[in-house]
Amino acid sequence: MTTFVLVPGFWLGAWAWDEVAAGLRGAGHRVYAVTLPGLAERAGEATAEVDVDAHVADIAGLLEREDLREVVLVGHSGANMPVTGVADRVPERLARVVYVDTAPLPSGLAQIDFDPGARPAVEKRVAQEGQGRLIPPPAFDPVAEPGLLAGLDEAALARLRERATPQPWGTATQPLVRPGRIPGTPKTLIMSTVPVAVVEQRVAAGDPMFAMLAGPEWTFHELPTGHWPMLSRPADLAALLGRL
Repeated sequence: MTTFVLVPGFWLGAWAWDEVAAGLRGAGHRVYAVTLPGLAERAGEATAEVDVDAHVADIAGLLEREDLREVVLVGHSGANMPVTGVADRVPERLARVVYVDTAPLPSGLAQIDFDPGARPAVEKRVAQEGQGRLIPPPAFDPVAEPGLLAGLDEAALARLRERATPQPWGTATQPLVRPGRIPGTPKTLIMSTVPVAVVEQRVAAGDPMFAMLAGPEWTFHELPTGHWPMLSRPADLAALLGRL
């Protein structure tokens, strides 16, 4: 039996992992699906103070309260930042860190820095629609974003639109500074929207945005679908996680 802690990406709560969690539990594993401060049923906690540090503290607090050890910590999309922070903070509690269609960023960068060209448009939405402190959810329009939303049927799209909640802005703008010596915890990349071959090419080319993936502790897997594999291929994602 493995203990999994599942952390959702931007705009999502623990609900996004329901089918994956059920599959893992059905295989005999113990599963904790997390809703981070300021999101889903915790939307009332979405103050201006909610940032990456707050999300790191929340996940680490769960591990410590429940005295969880040998944990497989799984982060999707924008959860790359808090999951990485937890892996740096309490490596002694982790057996593996898994990144689902995401990856850790170089030290000192914020999530918004991954695509700096998009920042002005996001800032405008935050100012006009998010009270200056929240990132409104996207439209989840398969016509506008066919690749990201690939594999989602109408029911899954409706679920995303109905249940997504605004993301605290501080979680996108606060940089994460890594320690001088990064723990060698085994790490797994599960890519859905980018082929592993492309990732390997970027790592080999020395792309600074992929620098954190160059160590011997990394293994790469592909699960081709859109950016939301927990909704488009939940059984396959659960099976892959269970084999790690």
